[in-house]
Amino acid sequence: MKIKLLFQAALVVLIFISCGEKKYFAVIETEYGSMKAELYDSTPAHRDNFVKLANEDYYDGLIFHRIISGFMIQGGDPDSRNATPEQRLGMGGPGYTIPAEIGAPHFRGTLAAARTGGASNPEKRSSGSQFYIVHGTKQTRRNLEQMGQQKGIAYNEAQMAKYEDIGGAPMLDMDYTVFGELVSGFDVLDKIAAVQKDGADRPLKDVKMTVRITKQ
Repeated sequence: MKIKLLFQAALVVLIFISCGEKKYFAVIETEYGSMKAELYDSTPAHRDNFVKLANEDYYDGLIFHRIISGFMIQGGDPDSRNATPEQRLGMGGPGYTIPAEIGAPHFRGTLAAARTGGASNPEKRSSGSQFYIVHGTKQTRRNLEQMGQQKGIAYNEAQMAKYEDIGGAPMLDMDYTVFGELVSGFDVLDKIAAVQKDGADRPLKDVKMTVRITKQ
């Protein structure tokens, strides 16, 4: 009886601790406004790395160097800090990569890790710092079914409905790690996606960011 009571007491404590756990949020501030993203607990390596870099002010002053309306906005290249207008960007990082934690779909507003593609990265490891936020387009059920067949993805009803309703970039599913999603600032995402760019999809006027972490 005593052991049973101790077990029950320990279980209550664990439940209380679990219920009291807080989630990490990233607030990405730009001249167009702020975007707030919840970081997923299901991708702990990416979450913890992003929190670490943000708390070190790593992202402050960097720019969104690649923007494609209807697809995504990308930033986090340390070489973009004080980059000249003609400088090509997208290869910089902190000197390490992160093991893939692939799973979540690329709905509009999701936060995902950029990576090197092709045969040089068969494990689909993520960039240590570069990320993108999906702007996306609305998808048809037929398109999702065809894409699912091609990529071996079985979308459930809720996922299909969400892609139809808010859109996204399903062509990236199961190839890149999604580690968060916007909870506010979708209007800011739209404004950034609409800026004028050069032939390499870099904004003609730098879109700088600062990133801070909150826990709620």
